Amino acid sequence: MKLSFLGAARTVTGSFFLIDTESSRFAVDCGMFQGPRALQERNFNDFPIGAETIDFVILTHAHIDHIGMVPKLCKHGFKGKVYCSHATEDLAGVLLPDSGHIQEFEIDRKNRKNKRAGKPLLEPIYTADDAVQCLDQFRSLNMDEIIELAPGVKIRLRNAGHILGACIVELWVQEKEEQFKLVFTGDLGTQDQPIIKNPTIIENADYVIMESTYGSRLHPETSSRKEELKKVIDRAMSKGGNLIIPAFAVERTQDLLYDLYQLNDEGQLNPEIEIYIDSPLAIAATRIFQKHVDLYDDDARKILEDDNSHPLMLDQLKFSHTHLESMALNCKLGNMIIISASGMCEAGRIKHHLKNNIWRPEATVLFVGYQAKGTLGRKILDGDKLVTIHGEKIAVNADIVNIESYSAHADQQGLLDWLRHFKSDLRGVFLVHGEEESQDILGELIQSEFNIPVYIPELGDEFVLEEMKSTPRIHHLMDIRKDQANRAEKAYLDLLLKLHDIYRDNIKDSNYVEILRTVEKIQKSLE
Repeated sequence: MKLSFLGAARTVTGSFFLIDTESSRFAVDCGMFQGPRALQERNFNDFPIGAETIDFVILTHAHIDHIGMVPKLCKHGFKGKVYCSHATEDLAGVLLPDSGHIQEFEIDRKNRKNKRAGKPLLEPIYTADDAVQCLDQFRSLNMDEIIELAPGVKIRLRNAGHILGACIVELWVQEKEEQFKLVFTGDLGTQDQPIIKNPTIIENADYVIMESTYGSRLHPETSSRKEELKKVIDRAMSKGGNLIIPAFAVERTQDLLYDLYQLNDEGQLNPEIEIYIDSPLAIAATRIFQKHVDLYDDDARKILEDDNSHPLMLDQLKFSHTHLESMALNCKLGNMIIISASGMCEAGRIKHHLKNNIWRPEATVLFVGYQAKGTLGRKILDGDKLVTIHGEKIAVNADIVNIESYSAHADQQGLLDWLRHFKSDLRGVFLVHGEEESQDILGELIQSEFNIPVYIPELGDEFVLEEMKSTPRIHHLMDIRKDQANRAEKAYLDLLLKLHDIYRDNIKDSNYVEILRTVEKIQKSLE
């Protein structure tokens, strides 16, 4: 059996893992790369394997970096079934057409510029119609049932505690006389997250393919994220400006609504504040959340049963459906909370709200989700004082706030705690879906505590699991460390030569100070 890593390798997005068995070939996730332009360009490349050679696809959950390339896969010849949970199928039904629409819109905008410049015209990765057509190939499965999808291949979907319908995938593959069990965590959630249930504990496996988004970090300890939100709201409203919240349409928007409902129910939210959900996608996702109450945790169900109300609804909540309604919001100033997508500020209506508010000192921008490197959200959060929105340079004068406790990803401690429940000896852990620093730090901790091999695949790496059984228990991180040291030494020498040239030729290099900082950083990495 061969396991190939075609995405989410040494980066957070683009999850796509291929399994070749004696009788079948299938994939777990087929996601879109997000973040810097260099990563996004990968979405336009051909698949590294023929789409028509894949028998079926299993999806862990409905975030675009896990499902966003399914329409392209189907467009390029994939004819099999796409298996997922019921909630994931419902969410994909609104997320994928929206993704296609965004691509058509962005390509149309770029093509207007290209046409004027005499450049070749571009094509979208897929259209909204392509996305709608691929939905016919979806087939949802019940949670917690073992189901045979192909000869010698069985799966079970377990609760991942990340977003509504998110799954850990337990996978059993029979190869000749040996059975392998693989566990794909997908995105693993935090304990006691509102609305949804906690991640399921898994006790045995041969190999775990594990996310590592927050592998180097701990979520801050706070008494209550709801109280943090209240403080941000109170300060934002006292300044007289709007509170703009970029939020993922799925889960993060609903988490905010849940906390706003509780604040309102406790009398801690000023009823004069207008609250808008300005995202058709988030509105549709909220309706899907209302449908799947069977996936709610006990606290959310108790509100439904005892209070005869819904934890995602409150009196002052308004929905902005049309572009005209969205534009009208930018004519108002103060006493208003606008929750809009996309969560990383890369597309959608949030960019218009930022453009109209971020230059105002009285405004506040609140981040409640992960911001990938290279995204507009990450640049704002990192303190850039001038950002480009729709081709225009905009000064950042608003208050920028981040509440990390809204993360739907387990942090370093949460990931390690989840691993501690395994009773069988693991043959290895593959770390995916994380930036390099997070993976390296988490990998060293896992190997140190559990004394098992940790593999951190590069894009395109393949592992034949039968052969790995007899290989020495060598930590893959050691090879990575050597490569990193070699690259750092080379970069160090290159910079020293450049500094020598500047000194010799008396060049006034505006980047001189930055070069010195880089040298100092590399020196520390070599110590």
